[in-house]
Amino acid sequence: MIRIPRLLAVATLALFAAPALAQAPIKIVGLVELSGTGATSGTNFDNGVKLAVKEINAAGGILGRQVQYTSGDTQSNPGVAKALAQKAIDDSAYVVMGPVFSGSILVSMEETRRAEVPNFTGGEASAITQKGNPFIFRTSFTQASAMPKVARYIKNGLKAKTVDVMWVNNDFGKGGRDMIVKSLEAEGIKVGADISTDPGQVDFSSAVLKAKQSNGDALFVYTNEEESARALRELRKQGYAKPVVGETTLTSQKVIELAGEAANGAVAHVGLSADAPLPTIKAFDAAFQREYKAKSDHNGLKGYSGMYFVKVITERIGKVDGKAFAAAMKGAKISVKDNPGVLMDVTFDQNGDLDRESFLSKVVNGKQVIVETLPPLGAK
Repeated sequence: MIRIPRLLAVATLALFAAPALAQAPIKIVGLVELSGTGATSGTNFDNGVKLAVKEINAAGGILGRQVQYTSGDTQSNPGVAKALAQKAIDDSAYVVMGPVFSGSILVSMEETRRAEVPNFTGGEASAITQKGNPFIFRTSFTQASAMPKVARYIKNGLKAKTVDVMWVNNDFGKGGRDMIVKSLEAEGIKVGADISTDPGQVDFSSAVLKAKQSNGDALFVYTNEEESARALRELRKQGYAKPVVGETTLTSQKVIELAGEAANGAVAHVGLSADAPLPTIKAFDAAFQREYKAKSDHNGLKGYSGMYFVKVITERIGKVDGKAFAAAMKGAKISVKDNPGVLMDVTFDQNGDLDRESFLSKVVNGKQVIVETLPPLGAK
């Protein structure tokens, strides 16, 4: 019997263990709204991440390692989102994706920040990136960068002098309401009726009546998907005939499906749209529909984009290191040309906010139509 010296045996085992360790999957954890008021947003975001992971793994993974993605349902509840964030940290997540709802990410990101885990969010509330958190990054525009574009359209496209504002009374809605008011006033436009609505509100008859009784030239609507559809149906029911304008949510696929004919004519600024006239987004749209037998809304593109940002930056730093990743995201420029899978050229600032082209959409005959491409805010 041949005896192998103990030190040699340990060294031999380490040699065999090293390749196995190097090939361990990269853990990405999603905190997503799969039920509750955010189910539409969260499910699309989750599906977008999963599609990107499938493509990335099929192409060899990240740094030769496969991506292991798991997601948990926040139930659209900030408290649940916080608990899931802690669980993701305990499970050694490299990056956390989500939540989408601003109220949830504002709570859960405190956990990922303490653990120094990079965290992408689809939330749009300006406050998210104003807290000095070096580990938070957006997959969508902040309200501070989106609302000025909306206000410019209202001024130059609609020639409106007074605009009524209908908004949902949560973190998302409050931030949007404050920013659109500020942006309208900066353009010399007066705010008429200031109409607050509740999350999950079913009856919009009173809210719409307030808009009808106002002397506003147009109505700006900033609510979640289901509520936006209810508002549009009630506006149609009460014969509201003035322009209805909003941000991404208002003309999303889910709103169009729920509102039916009532969605026609609605106009919105959209940071991302599956109907955008770009080859990369057309390819995404086809792949998403093959995978899920449904068309993605903007949240699906957010999740998909976020996962490809993880791939690009990780390969750029050459290692799976959360702190190095977060540092590399500051001022990062990511181009379509150099990074297959990325949908649009994008630049990140020191706060984790992004800048890129965006679009103006209008619902025509039950479909979202892109009517204009808007340049990045940083474009000269």
